[in-house]
Amino acid sequence: MRLEGRWIDMFAEVFALCGVHRGEACAVLSETRTRSELPQLAELALLRIGARPFHLVLPGRPLAAPVPVRSTGASDAIGGLAPVVQALAGCGFIADCTVEGLMHAPELPQILAGGARGLYISHEHPEILERCLPRADDETPVRDAMRRLKAAREMHVSSDAGTDLRIALTGARIGGVWGYTSRPGSWSHWPGGLVLAFPAAGSVEGTLVLDRGDVNLTFKRYLADPVRLLIENDHAVRVEGDSVDAETMRGYFAAWGDASAYAVSHVGWGLNRRARWDAMNFYDKADCNGTELRAFAGNFLYSTGANEVAGRHTLGHFDLPLRGCTVRLDGVAVVVRGRLP
Repeated sequence: MRLEGRWIDMFAEVFALCGVHRGEACAVLSETRTRSELPQLAELALLRIGARPFHLVLPGRPLAAPVPVRSTGASDAIGGLAPVVQALAGCGFIADCTVEGLMHAPELPQILAGGARGLYISHEHPEILERCLPRADDETPVRDAMRRLKAAREMHVSSDAGTDLRIALTGARIGGVWGYTSRPGSWSHWPGGLVLAFPAAGSVEGTLVLDRGDVNLTFKRYLADPVRLLIENDHAVRVEGDSVDAETMRGYFAAWGDASAYAVSHVGWGLNRRARWDAMNFYDKADCNGTELRAFAGNFLYSTGANEVAGRHTLGHFDLPLRGCTVRLDGVAVVVRGRLP
């Protein structure tokens, strides 16, 4: 792919929001499966700022799962390799261009412990990153949503399609992403614009109905038919429906042979008014990682799989953005039928 000058400009703009400065040591982390234009753009933008970038390129690792692994945010590219961890920990800034990203990678706490900060550049066509370019004022609505979520005791989610879900928030870990970070020891991702809670064990009960047009991001697919999940004690105990959508979900859940794959990972809602629900229609699957659809304004995001707060660890993962939901915190609506108030 030919690199566009405006893409270098936008990378430089986002890195400036991350506080990258002249002379700063910056790592560009990638792997052999990475889209080649992303680390190139990162390098050129860092050089334009006057930073001192260097590349770490990791070879692909052997497959370690019975089925394809997608959308986990937990890249295994480093594989515990100590010299790589040390090199990243010694940087001021890390441009993460791995395929899955290091957001939930086991090495991340050690990398950040020394004060490094990083940005996962989602594995997307640069045009997607351009449309979802973060702005300095994106931080405020995410922080406001985080404050409301931290102060709440319960989230209730409902929809005309039949969703009726209650999530206890006591003991939950709250996070938010606005597409950049300048704070030492922190990590973010681009595109951003969402707020999340990782509930404690035994916090989620009810029914989740994925309606037509809702999204299974692990499969990069809009649902053609409704799928109903009955959730008890955090786990999807039944996946109801006689469609291909339901059958493939049941098959992927079962392939892990692990009860944790059926459990809730995180819940939250999208705040990015520039992100689009329909964006996957315009890109081949190889050009779209789907981060934009996690963040589009007013979606309710339900995800299954690993949840460190609840003590569950698995590579099985679904990201499921739903439209048309009403999200209430202690009875007060923060999303109304899929729209931000």
